[in-house]
Amino acid sequence: MTKNVFVQLLDVCKSFDDDEAIIKNLDLEIRQGEFLTLLGPSGCGKTTTLRMIAGFEIPTSGKIVIDEEDVTSKAPYQRCVNTVFQNYALFPHMNIFDNIAFGLKMKKTPKSEIKDKVHKMLKMVQLDGYENRMPSQLSGGQMQRVAIARAMVNNPKVLLLDEPLGALDLKLRKQMQLELKHLQKILGTTFIFVTHDQEEALTMSDRIVVMNNGIIEQVGTPEELYERPKTKFVATFLGETNILEGQVFKLKESEVLLQLEQEEDIIRIPNLNYELGDKFTVSVRPERIKIKLNPEEGDVWLQCKLKEKIYIGSNIKIVMLLKNGKEIVVNEPIGQNFEFLDENKNYFVTWKPDHTIVIKA
Repeated sequence: MTKNVFVQLLDVCKSFDDDEAIIKNLDLEIRQGEFLTLLGPSGCGKTTTLRMIAGFEIPTSGKIVIDEEDVTSKAPYQRCVNTVFQNYALFPHMNIFDNIAFGLKMKKTPKSEIKDKVHKMLKMVQLDGYENRMPSQLSGGQMQRVAIARAMVNNPKVLLLDEPLGALDLKLRKQMQLELKHLQKILGTTFIFVTHDQEEALTMSDRIVVMNNGIIEQVGTPEELYERPKTKFVATFLGETNILEGQVFKLKESEVLLQLEQEEDIIRIPNLNYELGDKFTVSVRPERIKIKLNPEEGDVWLQCKLKEKIYIGSNIKIVMLLKNGKEIVVNEPIGQNFEFLDENKNYFVTWKPDHTIVIKA
């Protein structure tokens, strides 16, 4: 096992009955003490992967190792993990103290030790003094913290979180994202978090695993995945982007020219041993693009016309139309003056060469 790797999934496959595999030959290493997020659309296999780590599902083939112990066939209670669910799963007839203490009581922990541990967890999740309240008397954010405290009081080596913020309203959800990340840093426990929310994954994670159709598309830090996606799926799923399709039609010593869907639309990229006819997907983030009357030397540029401007609060989304009818989206912070844009005039969308993300087909 690689140094600092705490959880390993080795060639894990999962299928139900004779159906097509939900998880396909999945290999993943999770480091000790990191906040790792499984991210992907509904049905991609992220929750199934989490349930296999928890022991609620058994892999059809492959192996799961936690802290150098093969737990593939072990029941959930035999693993050193705990799970926090989206609906919190608190016992409605128990007060907060008894909810948190439940696992300790099942282990027949001495009463004095239970009291100390529960109060320590209440203080850590900022609910000191709430021990006699019932779950129905708490807000959604408070119930989520109780669920985390209950999971953490048994000192699990790994905490699994299955979309635990999904039931919260937007404002509370954003607040809890920061609180949960802060709590994880204090505890130093390995967190494995499942979400389909890209912004949530970018905000909270040390690393993100992007999944699609039962496979891993890419693993990396939020910055790596956003700035250097390796597949078209990752580029389009993680954040907003502009996608251009093309192929190499001219080679030079230090650069190649990509023809984008029609001969007039051409951009330059560095030559990395490409060949004539190689097909490409080009991704450019909307915030990297500028609208100009004339491109500057060294810019990558495409000629376009204004289609529409959309006010979205902190930003203005400007939709430009290329010659071939394809739309290019530009995001600019509010306060910029774009009154000069006229639907009847020609403009250029431009960006710096190092902001061109090129994905070879």
